[in-house]
Amino acid sequence: MIPVAPGRLEKLRANPWAVLVTVSLGFFMTLLDTAIVNVAIPALTTGLGASLNEVLWVLNGYTLVFAVLLLVSGRLGDMYGQRRVFVLSLAVFVLASLACGIAQNPEQLIGARIVQGVGAAAMMPQTLALVTAVFPEERRGAAFGAWSAVAGLAAVLAPTVGGALVTYASWRWVFLLNLPIGVVAFVMALLVVPEPRRHERQSLDPLGVLLSTLALTAVTYGLIEGQRYDWGRIRGFVGIPLVLAVGAALFAVFLFVQRARQDRQPLIPFVLFRDRDFAVMTFVTAAIVFGSTGLLLPLMIYLQSVLGLSAVTTGLTLVPMTVVILLLAPLGGTLADRVGGKYLLFGGLVVMAGGLLIMDLAVQVDSGRWALLPGLLVAGAGTGMVFAPMNAVAMRRVPPELSGAAAGIISTSRQLGITVGTAGIGALLQNRLSGALADEAVRRSASLPPGLREEFVHRFGSSAADLRVGVGETGASTPGGADGARMRELADEVFTHAFVSALRPTLLLPVAVVLAGALGTLLLRGRKQDSPAPEDAGSDTARTTAS
Repeated sequence: MIPVAPGRLEKLRANPWAVLVTVSLGFFMTLLDTAIVNVAIPALTTGLGASLNEVLWVLNGYTLVFAVLLLVSGRLGDMYGQRRVFVLSLAVFVLASLACGIAQNPEQLIGARIVQGVGAAAMMPQTLALVTAVFPEERRGAAFGAWSAVAGLAAVLAPTVGGALVTYASWRWVFLLNLPIGVVAFVMALLVVPEPRRHERQSLDPLGVLLSTLALTAVTYGLIEGQRYDWGRIRGFVGIPLVLAVGAALFAVFLFVQRARQDRQPLIPFVLFRDRDFAVMTFVTAAIVFGSTGLLLPLMIYLQSVLGLSAVTTGLTLVPMTVVILLLAPLGGTLADRVGGKYLLFGGLVVMAGGLLIMDLAVQVDSGRWALLPGLLVAGAGTGMVFAPMNAVAMRRVPPELSGAAAGIISTSRQLGITVGTAGIGALLQNRLSGALADEAVRRSASLPPGLREEFVHRFGSSAADLRVGVGETGASTPGGADGARMRELADEVFTHAFVSALRPTLLLPVAVVLAGALGTLLLRGRKQDSPAPEDAGSDTARTTAS
């Protein structure tokens, strides 16, 4: 343990900004890891011989567990203390990162990523709850602005540092990099993070945990695996529609059980949703992260496998967007304190959607790396203005004794947005790509000798889920010799044109979701209604405490 004078230690623990820096390190690490993995996907695919579907599970195995466990994790922080859960989750995340870095095949990597998701799920609600606990209401906008700037910093460093690691070292280092960051965060958490006072004894609600876990697992699994099974049968009578229907039914039962437990510390306290801002922001938060993260995987594949950029050049291409986010996030937090979040969120989301649309129009087979710059800058400006207000507005009226549960709900909403975004955009991309590959193969095979045409088309006939999109791969194997060289040339043309043809309509999905989130913000209270009257706040808290 690092020796620290008792007086200085108490002073640090009394300083909310020291706590913010500490919990932001854990937040930074999880975001850095997610973004770096996207940059490393083509190199990881080649290094482990993974298919596109296995690559999606490297991403989605993490996000599935993350989404499923967040509700439980928020309550665990209320039960055992946010500081304690934060420290333990850091240890789990760091050890899982080590396992990811030494994985020898896709199955091992997916398993380690799932354990990483457990650590991240336990960590995320505690960071939000701790910031809410140590900062007074009138300063939370600025605090969340700084918190969001940390997210911007992670976004800036991830593509450049990740690209450099992949290009000059190995994809394994994108996971091993978490070790030193995690150790620093662990030590700082022990030194400066206080344990917020628990207002009453908490219980876990085992039935609620079981039902919510099963429901979220079924829904997220069905979304992730739907395209792989053509949204049909998996085995026997079990199919994707049945899995999704069971998930929806279990969630309905979960809500019914929660309604009956409102006087016995439920997993989801319905009193939180009496605040219209909190209720609206659960949807808006999901829409924001859907748009900001769901497009990363197809964009990374496009830049590296279609345009032929290296991993480090791909990272540098995205730097302008993340720099804008980093610069504007603190401003967004300050403006949220001064003018309220409603119209700031609406304007930021409209700008963000416009930037995504500009990027979509710039995607071409022969585009240069700078063709995406206008869209990246506009999308970055919109994103930077919404990250801080979305947390400040959501948590503004939450009673302290429910901060863990509220943070768990908001974090679950955020992670479901990531999961549904990655799975939905990945499924749409696979669906569009399967048809585009077949069409391009038929069209371009006309230049081959008649005896090779059928063979060439057949090589692109499998599902896009089995496609390999690593560096220098075209999605199909080809024979040797002169005919093989010609087929490889055509295969490259088929892949690049088909991928762009599939990508452009796919990128319209996050645009639509972000615009839906913008419309949702119009339901938020205006500035004059942002803060509750003291008697209202007291009555809400009294009702909650009594429950």
